Amino acid sequence: MKVASGVEVIELKIEALGKQIVLNPTLVWDNKMSILIDTGVPGQLNKIKESMSKIGVPFETLKAIILTHQDIDHIGSGPQLLDELNNQITVYAHENDKPYIEGVLPLIKTDTSRMSKEELASLPKEVKHLYDNSPKVKVDGLLENKQELPYCGGIEVIYTPGHSPGHISLYLKQSKTLVAGDAMVKINNQLHGPVKQTTLDIKTATESLKKFLDYDIDTVICYHGGVFREDPRPHILKILNEQLA
Repeated sequence: MKVASGVEVIELKIEALGKQIVLNPTLVWDNKMSILIDTGVPGQLNKIKESMSKIGVPFETLKAIILTHQDIDHIGSGPQLLDELNNQITVYAHENDKPYIEGVLPLIKTDTSRMSKEELASLPKEVKHLYDNSPKVKVDGLLENKQELPYCGGIEVIYTPGHSPGHISLYLKQSKTLVAGDAMVKINNQLHGPVKQTTLDIKTATESLKKFLDYDIDTVICYHGGVFREDPRPHILKILNEQLA
């Protein structure tokens, strides 16, 4: 039996560049539906289903996917999820990342046509195949800053561009939880700003963190690093002071 409401991180482990990496999609649910925020990499459908079962949330209650941005490890298993539930899922994302998520434009960071011969030669075959066959899903609902989705106690959109043109974070009002996407990462129980190597516009991405200071946040979920359960304000202010000084 599914509990009335909740927020839970689904830990998805992958092997990349010879080491194990954990991705942290977020599952939100109430007594009517469940929503998955980001979907891991392609091929993780069964892991998502198993995790939902362990949490006690039936897979059939999944009614929406919210994509924080266009990267492969966020769109990932979205196509499989849609197929499994006969496309009876609403997909949400920001307008600026919509054409990339839908495959109208190649994903910015993994567009092999922009890579040098040396960069292409350095890619493992399976990685190049993934880059050339990136997952794509149709975006049904466009999200904008301050928009509130009336699901699971209220989900407010925070537009946080920089990591990608259409990156968003989400504030879960009922639990005072910030789902940061890749706007921040957690390392050794410390919050850090966006990773420079994978961020398109580091200045804009860092400036975006200022928006978090307007919210009463008890918990932060970073896609890379997981759950942070302290007051994030001092950490955010430190990032801003160090990066924008």
